[in-house]
Amino acid sequence: MLYYILKRLLLMIPTLFGVMLITFVITQFVPGGPVEQLVAQLTGQDQVTEAGSATGKLYRGAEGIDKERLDEIKALYGFDKPATERFITMMKNYLTFDFGESYHHHQSVTELIVDKLPVSISLGMWTFFITYLTCIPLGIAKAVRDGSRFDIISSTIVLIGFAIPGFVLGILLLVLFGGGSFFDIFPLKGLTSDNWEQLSLFGKVTDYLWHMVLPIISSVIGSFAVMTMLTKNSFLEEIRKNYVITAKAKGLSHNKILYKHIFRNALIPLITGFPASFLAAFFAGSLLIETIFSLDGLGLLSYESIVRRDYPVVLGSLYLFTLLGLLTKLVTDISYVLIDPRIKFSSAEGHS
Repeated sequence: MLYYILKRLLLMIPTLFGVMLITFVITQFVPGGPVEQLVAQLTGQDQVTEAGSATGKLYRGAEGIDKERLDEIKALYGFDKPATERFITMMKNYLTFDFGESYHHHQSVTELIVDKLPVSISLGMWTFFITYLTCIPLGIAKAVRDGSRFDIISSTIVLIGFAIPGFVLGILLLVLFGGGSFFDIFPLKGLTSDNWEQLSLFGKVTDYLWHMVLPIISSVIGSFAVMTMLTKNSFLEEIRKNYVITAKAKGLSHNKILYKHIFRNALIPLITGFPASFLAAFFAGSLLIETIFSLDGLGLLSYESIVRRDYPVVLGSLYLFTLLGLLTKLVTDISYVLIDPRIKFSSAEGHS
């Protein structure tokens, strides 16, 4: 186990380095970088650039500005140094989690990510727990009643929910319940109300939950089908195995067979995917949901950073999330062994 963990940790280094190198190289060839954008603003060519791109003309934002001024702009963004030197310096800083300063927001990338986390954590936390706490019991009930009317009706409902895109449902909910043409029940935007600071503790909690109802419904509706059917199929597979037949022949009760024998084995694929799902729900963000409900989270930040060529934010967040993803994958592999000791990482361990 220890040897496997050390080997995986060492493999993370070239993987992380390769991801950052490929992304850094791509940013060097993408047109419309921060230097070009600032030059376009100074020379008034930003609107001309948009028109030129529509007609297929190449961007030439450096025209109309002297070389000395252009060198100053390049030095401002650090582009006066060779690409190799910039990449090495960037990776050295990233080792200490120094992601630099955003070109657009003019603040630390770390502070910027931390500022956006409350929105993404709010969406992710409720989406994650509601999905797991609803779908696992529902999947078990469907497996036990496989082929029944309950199974057919519930499958139809969750599949309809899966077929509806989250952003379409979000728009529909806003029109129906957000003060549009029908009911004015839920707030249109934001995580809290403008007078949130003046509210009591109970009022703050209620206000926060009231703002989260529509975004959470839009986020979780598409997750129900996958998790529910995965749970059902996992339990059905275990129910049909020989050890269940043997347990029934011994006269064990239905609940004892289900929750003492089947439950642990059937939940292995669900629990082992728990770390990855947890990380994805908390940090992935949802651009469309955040945009529709005016929630300023990581999804919107990532999109705006790519559009604006805010490379410190793009590369810094990519480094952080890639590192977290690699660690989460390791935790997932370790959880297989913790839940099912029969699983071994290598043949050498299998003979020990």
